[in-house]
Amino acid sequence: MNELLEELGLRNQITIEDIPEIDLYMDQVIQLFEKKFNDSKRNDEEKLLTKTMINNYAKGKLFFPIKNKKYSKEHIILISLIYQLKGALSINDIKQTLDGVNNRITGGLMELDEFYNGYLDIVDKNVTGFKEEVEKKSNDVNKELESLHAEEDKELEQILLIASLVNMSNLYRRTAEKMIDALGSKEK
Repeated sequence: MNELLEELGLRNQITIEDIPEIDLYMDQVIQLFEKKFNDSKRNDEEKLLTKTMINNYAKGKLFFPIKNKKYSKEHIILISLIYQLKGALSINDIKQTLDGVNNRITGGLMELDEFYNGYLDIVDKNVTGFKEEVEKKSNDVNKELESLHAEEDKELEQILLIASLVNMSNLYRRTAEKMIDALGSKEK
């Protein structure tokens, strides 16, 4: 299990230090993401970020407008947050979640670097907690298999662990969606 978790590249994140001080064209943004998250891809065919995706994020107003076809450090940070959020949330939920951040940035009320570094600190703690939780789930699955007298059945072990992880993922996603709904009603 530890090998599997290491293969996931859970700590792969775009840090403030990874982002150049100069604004980037779209192809450069895509290259930055490909370089940073290449190890996180499920397979070689998976696209991390495409021009179409970025254009859809811009059209959907998931981040404030770009200038002169270049993306600032703030845009790259927001695209990184979108990249992380899109694995569990709809585009509308992401927009609603990031609206407050975008408004604060355009209003000069927020230093996005500090917010993003705080997010990265939380991600690091989440990865540590996740690894511990997966180990606990694996132990729970093995105990269940023992009670079924099927402790040698590796396929059943994997199926139970997969189902458990998906269940936890759904619980987290549903909780996040309820928080987004509350955020939306607060804004109205």
